[in-house]
Amino acid sequence: MPASLAAVKHKIDSTKSTRQITAAMQMVSTAKLNQIQHHTQTYEVYAEKVKQMLSDLVKSHSATSAASQDDVYAALFKKRPVKKTGVLVITSDRGLVGSYNSNILKATMAMMKKHHLTKDNTVFLTIGKTGTEFFQKRGMNIAYQYSGVSDVPTFREVLPIVRTAVQMYNDAVFDELYMAYSHYVNRISSHVIIHDVLPITENSLLDEDELAQLEAANQPGQTNSDVTTAHVSAEYEFEPSDTAIVSALVEQYAESLLYGAILDAKTSEHSSSANAMRSATDNADDIISTLELQYNRARQAAITTEITEITGGMTAQE
Repeated sequence: MPASLAAVKHKIDSTKSTRQITAAMQMVSTAKLNQIQHHTQTYEVYAEKVKQMLSDLVKSHSATSAASQDDVYAALFKKRPVKKTGVLVITSDRGLVGSYNSNILKATMAMMKKHHLTKDNTVFLTIGKTGTEFFQKRGMNIAYQYSGVSDVPTFREVLPIVRTAVQMYNDAVFDELYMAYSHYVNRISSHVIIHDVLPITENSLLDEDELAQLEAANQPGQTNSDVTTAHVSAEYEFEPSDTAIVSALVEQYAESLLYGAILDAKTSEHSSSANAMRSATDNADDIISTLELQYNRARQAAITTEITEITGGMTAQE
């Protein structure tokens, strides 16, 4: 076999091996996605109920009045002058996830530019090795880092992260906290979400639609009467006391917020990984088809050359 044919044959074999790996990784990521989606969908119902109850209390000022008490979680309602801004960024621990990490990091840097945040007035809390390494290389202040989140995270994993973030806020390591992560929309789409988490305010408890309505109401020429609110705040009776209820509810809200974000981010990560591996598999198929065509043409040309040489030799003997 000529050297050129051997080289093409070697490329075909190596590409087929790569294709087998990417196809297997696609199947694994798809299986993980199917597994985590069940947890995400069921947990969203609980998290939304906790958020809605807390939102009702904030709108009725019951939560803010209870927050005047000396409690580690109720203190999350207290505003103070912003000297340091905390940014909690959720990325993956590994690559092979397409544009998943780059989209989150680009959006975070754009948010920093918009709010005039620099390495001198920003503190990072990073979940995932990719984000940690990215901000370390740029000399950012990383006050807390966590890696090794499970493919299907458990609630127990999140508790140390929540308690650390709350304690850092109460210790004035930062005076406000933003959270950045990739939100799973469907198997082919996701987008980055960045929103303020601490201190807890009425605006921070609004969902995307309500925030859009609020922004529309603040536009010139727009009045509050032009904006309709679908939800009507409920009335609550407190037992044993509003302080005890608010403290327990805020704790559950903080835990559910971060756990839900990590679940959402992991779902998006598995989806991005499956899509990236599917694209890699499709590209490998295209490369194999091109190489096989090239190999067949080169082999046909070699056979034609041999036939021509044999025919020429026979003619010379005659």
